[in-house]
Amino acid sequence: MARARPTVTPPNRADAPRAARALLAPLRAALYHDLGGAAGSGTTVFAPQARIRLCHPFGDVTGWQGLWQTALGPLASAMPDGERRDQIVLAGQDHDGALWLGCAGLYLGTFIAPLLGIPPTRRVVHMRYHEFFRIAEGQVVEMQAVWDLPEMMMQAGVWPLSPSLGREWCVPSPAPGDGLGPHTGDGAQACAHVVAMLAAMIRHPQEGGPEVMELDRFWHPRMMWYGPAGIGTGRGIDGFRRHHQIPFLKAMPDRGQQPEKTTSHFFAEGAYVGVTGWPNMAQTLTGDGWLGIAPAGQEVTLRSLDFWRLEEGLIRENWVLVDLLDLYAQIGVDVLARMAELRD
Repeated sequence: MARARPTVTPPNRADAPRAARALLAPLRAALYHDLGGAAGSGTTVFAPQARIRLCHPFGDVTGWQGLWQTALGPLASAMPDGERRDQIVLAGQDHDGALWLGCAGLYLGTFIAPLLGIPPTRRVVHMRYHEFFRIAEGQVVEMQAVWDLPEMMMQAGVWPLSPSLGREWCVPSPAPGDGLGPHTGDGAQACAHVVAMLAAMIRHPQEGGPEVMELDRFWHPRMMWYGPAGIGTGRGIDGFRRHHQIPFLKAMPDRGQQPEKTTSHFFAEGAYVGVTGWPNMAQTLTGDGWLGIAPAGQEVTLRSLDFWRLEEGLIRENWVLVDLLDLYAQIGVDVLARMAELRD
């Protein structure tokens, strides 16, 4: 997703990514080996007043206990054999020097009890997550996370809104199989490439046609764009544009033009780049064609949490999760209430 004009991230301190990984490693292991048994695993990892910012409908909570009681605990109850399986782990410092660790992966298990009213399938299900942790003084002091709840709804057969233009599937790990790192290099070059790509992307349509984005300069010809459930995956620049970018820009051509209303935290390690922000996009719905949403002329914000991987100096893979349930809530659509009409 294209967002507000970012600031180039400085190189990481050599010890910063290592410290972030060391702090989160025991918790990540506990959530993988036994999701339901991990209730006490984050008590010392998170500061007592850590700000936990979760996707709709969970909202903001405080500390590890708030995270467990509001989100992780109910998920563990819904899938008692569940696990949290990382596909990407990335650590680094943003342009303000704040230390972040970002994880992308899947929660998976046998879905045997309802979650947020989503009916159980009694089969294996998977749900993508992008989770970002800000670390200070040896503890997590902030978390920003999007879970792909629409993906769960689709597997349960109760997604009540428009079908995806892209491919819906279980999104794969990075092609080289090195997503967990640690990644060689401070990531400065990779981050600068992504920042330049985003700066070029927001030139269209204000400064001209699609050519002003210079997509061939930044994206690999065999790129994969892994969007959230509700949008889906596109391959190559043509697939990315047809299945996401063209309808997105038709609906909100002013995207990226209100940076004062957003915040983005970019950081990188090796060939991987991550960004989080709450929100990190602000634009106006003035056209139709995206997600079946009417052009209401309403300003909306997006929480778009992304990871990129570069190959041969170009972006080869881009994992994107957007808090779509929050977007719909902003325009007065209660997706979970609509889902209940299909369930009951």
